[in-house]
Amino acid sequence: MILGKKLVVVMPAYNAEKTLRQTYSEIPFDIVDEVILTDDCSRDNTVDLARELGIEHVIVHERNKGYGGNQKTCYNKALELGADIVIMLHPDYQYTPKLIHSIAYIIANNVYPVVCASRILGKGALKGGMPLIKYVANRALTFVENILLGQKLSEYHTGYRAFSAEVLKTVNYDVNSDDFVFDNEMLAQIFYAGYEIGEITCPTKYFDDASSINLMRSTVYGLGVLRVACEYRLAKWGLIKSKLF
Repeated sequence: MILGKKLVVVMPAYNAEKTLRQTYSEIPFDIVDEVILTDDCSRDNTVDLARELGIEHVIVHERNKGYGGNQKTCYNKALELGADIVIMLHPDYQYTPKLIHSIAYIIANNVYPVVCASRILGKGALKGGMPLIKYVANRALTFVENILLGQKLSEYHTGYRAFSAEVLKTVNYDVNSDDFVFDNEMLAQIFYAGYEIGEITCPTKYFDDASSINLMRSTVYGLGVLRVACEYRLAKWGLIKSKLF
């Protein structure tokens, strides 16, 4: 518990056998109540290792549902368990679990209902090995999104996020894409609902065993991000009706 609120960490996993143990070992269980790992039909021993580590809730998809589909399962289960605060932590060790305290207290103290750990604040991204082309694309997409959404986030593309239960119960994330653009759709929904998002600087690590998407998937993701931002602005102006909002 953290200030009387139940904290649940969710881990959307896919072929995370090589990094799961290290990630899990750094979770601060002095405040984390439960951990959920949802395995998206991995081809390695992620599930066996998760059970060996004693993770309380291991959910296995019989077929691959995609990154967004995996998150839907995670959040639905966290709410079912009565979570007050939910933190998504990737099990690939790209983001440090040591920031969970800082992130969780921001929500527990009602400073912000949503917190994103930003790789762009400070010099974490390039210092941690983010490829230059990914960095440039991140900055360009974020610039456009901030204009269309009327916000000032440093980045929209981090996978390290925390939510109050109120936010998760308010936004209809189940209608979102099952692919990577799910993340952007969810942030747009949060802003559309009138919530604010706080940010905290976060170091990151790029290495062989960390998850990443290829150029083709990245291009599809980038186009999806632009589609979400335009859809948000048009919906705000009352020019279209969108299932997202």
